[in-house]
Amino acid sequence: MALSPLDIHNKEFSSKFRGYDEDEVNEFLEQIMKDYENVLEENKELKNSLKQTKEQVSHFNSIEDTLQKSILVAQEAAEDVRRNSMKESKLIIREAEKNADRIVHEALSRARKISVEIEDLKKQSKVFRTRFKMLIEAQLDLIQSDDWDNLLEYEINAERLEAVADEEL
Repeated sequence: MALSPLDIHNKEFSSKFRGYDEDEVNEFLEQIMKDYENVLEENKELKNSLKQTKEQVSHFNSIEDTLQKSILVAQEAAEDVRRNSMKESKLIIREAEKNADRIVHEALSRARKISVEIEDLKKQSKVFRTRFKMLIEAQLDLIQSDDWDNLLEYEINAERLEAVADEEL
């Protein structure tokens, strides 16, 4: 058990012949008692300071652990966001490629259909032109025929027509 300043103060030594000077010993003990009291007080303050420092360190360690956990959670969340973004971008690209393929396919199909229609219209136009030409040539032949000249020379007797008409009635 440690000595207290009071223990040092109350300590009495037995006297012997030719012993130490009692006043000098008492002064020395008084000095030791004051120094020891100061050391004990300083020790007490250091213990309190150490206790507070340990509490602060514990608090800071707790904060550090919380921050490390928060950083890990944030990193995991960021990684999840990155992974999801990559998946979503791949899906968007695939969908865009499908749409582009569909659009190109539809455009090619329409181009083929239009090409077929153009060829068909060309054939119809050729047939129409040939028929129209034949019709015009036939009409021209009809106009140029001698029948028109004979028609102009033909005379109709009106009296004779009336008589024929009366007979039939």
